[in-house]
Amino acid sequence: MNIGKWIGLFTFFVSLYILWQIREVLLLVFAAVVIANALSILVQRFHQSGMKRVFAVVLALLLLFGVLVGFFWLIVPPFADQFQQLMELVPQGIRRLSIWFEVLQARISPQLMEYIPSIDQLIQQLQPLVNQLLGGGLTIFSTSLGFLVRLLLVLVLTLMLLAQPAAYRQSFIRLFPSFYRRRVDQILLQCQVGLRGWMVGILFNMLVIGLMSFVGLVILRVPLALAQASLAGILTFIPNIGPVLSVIPPMAIALLETPWKALAVLILYIVIQQIESNFLTPYVMAHQVSLLPAVTLIAQVFFATFFGFLGLLLALPLAVVGQVWLREVIIKDILDQWHSHDKQLKEEVVLVSENLVVPKPSSPTKDATEECSIVYDKPSLDEADEKS
Repeated sequence: MNIGKWIGLFTFFVSLYILWQIREVLLLVFAAVVIANALSILVQRFHQSGMKRVFAVVLALLLLFGVLVGFFWLIVPPFADQFQQLMELVPQGIRRLSIWFEVLQARISPQLMEYIPSIDQLIQQLQPLVNQLLGGGLTIFSTSLGFLVRLLLVLVLTLMLLAQPAAYRQSFIRLFPSFYRRRVDQILLQCQVGLRGWMVGILFNMLVIGLMSFVGLVILRVPLALAQASLAGILTFIPNIGPVLSVIPPMAIALLETPWKALAVLILYIVIQQIESNFLTPYVMAHQVSLLPAVTLIAQVFFATFFGFLGLLLALPLAVVGQVWLREVIIKDILDQWHSHDKQLKEEVVLVSENLVVPKPSSPTKDATEECSIVYDKPSLDEADEKS
């Protein structure tokens, strides 16, 4: 390679290193894009009704703050009280589970107990996995000041994106070559539609899961039903992993009363998750965002491993955007066009080969002479004699 290619390669790796160092800032910017994309629905509705865009943005933000204030004033105080009781009851439930497990160990033969881990062993085995999963992403919540600064950054970026979305969109499009900018604009539109579909689907799933959990826990007479149902609905934002985490507190509390109630809670949550996986997701999320379950799980593991807790929260919107870019750029614009160019090249080669084929006579016979006269458009022998 010449010096120019070496400089280009070095610049590429330096850019990757810089992007990796500012990955948390990029995730916060992406979170602002997701929120602005959701609020833009309200802004467009208000703007289409005749309101100026500035007032539409202000009204959408006021509605958002109104919903947040109403949530904190009406739901958070009782939920905080129940959550405090929940934090006091969960350790007691875990201790009761440990005692019940020790009684179970006494009734099982020693040969089988060698293959069954104890509660302490399970906790020791799960702790590294949890630490790796949550990892450095928990530094977002390490200090209240750092969390407020990040939250303020996301809100300010959201306001800026809502105020002038076209300017930021055009600035991003200009990063691409001129011949591909119209195509990038189409891809961004598809990303916008996909993110809106994901937002509608996940909000609907959170509401349904919370309601079903609340009704089931009330029927089973499990304490703190509102707090546990709210926790189940919120953790639905994290598919596959959230439901597993949401079943632990109600089982621990139900175990304080009777072991069969803890088993009933486990069965209840399994049924709810089966309903969510087999009915809600296919008929809601699959119509809004065509993400396969395996792709969802792989995206969560990937983004949680490399970007921590914030990557785990934004795994699904990142997967939605990544799927659109992969489908449109890699598959349609490169791989599909590659096949068509290859087929066209083969057809041109065959056509050129057919035009270059010229039959050559094996012996100087009359037929061969006539054939050559036809090919090269020469006069026949009789016509030559008549002219002579």
